[in-house]
Amino acid sequence: MEVFSMKNTILAALLMLSIAALVFTGCSKKDETMSTTAEKGSEKVTEAKLVIYTYDSFASDWGPANSVIPPFEEKYGIGVELKSAGDSGQVLSRVILEKENPEADIIIGIDNNMLAKALSEDVLEVYKPENISKVYKHLVFDNSFHAIPFDYGYFAVNYDSAALDSPPVSLEDLTKPEYADSLILMDPRTSSPGLGFLLWTVAVYGDNFADYWKRLKPSILTITDGWDSGYGLYTAGEAPMVLSYTTSPPYHVEYEETDRFKALIFEEGNYMQIESMGIIKGAPHRSNAEKFIEYMLTDDFQQAIPLTNFMMPVSSETSLPASFDYAPVSDKPLLLDTVDIEENLDSWIATWLEASVN
Repeated sequence: MEVFSMKNTILAALLMLSIAALVFTGCSKKDETMSTTAEKGSEKVTEAKLVIYTYDSFASDWGPANSVIPPFEEKYGIGVELKSAGDSGQVLSRVILEKENPEADIIIGIDNNMLAKALSEDVLEVYKPENISKVYKHLVFDNSFHAIPFDYGYFAVNYDSAALDSPPVSLEDLTKPEYADSLILMDPRTSSPGLGFLLWTVAVYGDNFADYWKRLKPSILTITDGWDSGYGLYTAGEAPMVLSYTTSPPYHVEYEETDRFKALIFEEGNYMQIESMGIIKGAPHRSNAEKFIEYMLTDDFQQAIPLTNFMMPVSSETSLPASFDYAPVSDKPLLLDTVDIEENLDSWIATWLEASVN
């Protein structure tokens, strides 16, 4: 998940996202290394032995990387180079562009909605980790083990209770005139939450999802490239509602001591996201990549997920902090079959463009 930017970092996050967009569209060949190595006493590991691509917030100062990568480096003596520029969709695009000459070993952030694209582009290698036994069985969405789950959650429209007295109770409610210019969404072509919301509407409305988007259009204030920028606009007060996760409110409870920001459970159900990691085909450091995959499924890593990535850990051995009592639970989890996504995604996105943008 693209983790929640603290208010004093919103402008920085927006700037990083702008730079990231240039990198991933080919305007620049230079990568921005978000995190490189851990300090070991006064000495730093300078030679990268493992290169990881991930999304911006995972590598940010407040994301999981700073908590989980230094202990891995210390334990295994492997220097990690972590590179991030943009949302998960942009990171996958980068891996696809480099598939003839891969520069990274692992990609972190491919979700169940992106798996079809990753498999069709043949950019991942098979690896079934020993620690997969720790993962809840219903979260293993790729039985070929190209993609290994590391966290999960549910998409939700979040709202600012100080700005909105009567929030919607359903997707259909969002189309009401009273919510005109009130909702911030993300682009499904570049953002995993954006893609998740598109698939959410497909899951609920089926072949009629385009008609829903036409009805929804007046309620949309803007569509951003990624989650970071969209959520930053929301917390800055630009709109009272934003696409995010049911696990967004615990961030504000934990670090800002406020329950002002809330997540909505909709009558139609909430769409599920399972985030995964995978070894990139042709990875230069395959054995080190396997070690890191195993490490991400241990409690040392999984216990960092709730309060840094603000998602649910996939391990059955990991407990949740008290602030997650503010994460509502949907009794109607929605999920489309990955085969259906693979066969129809291009046409769904084309239809979405026509209905919501053009």
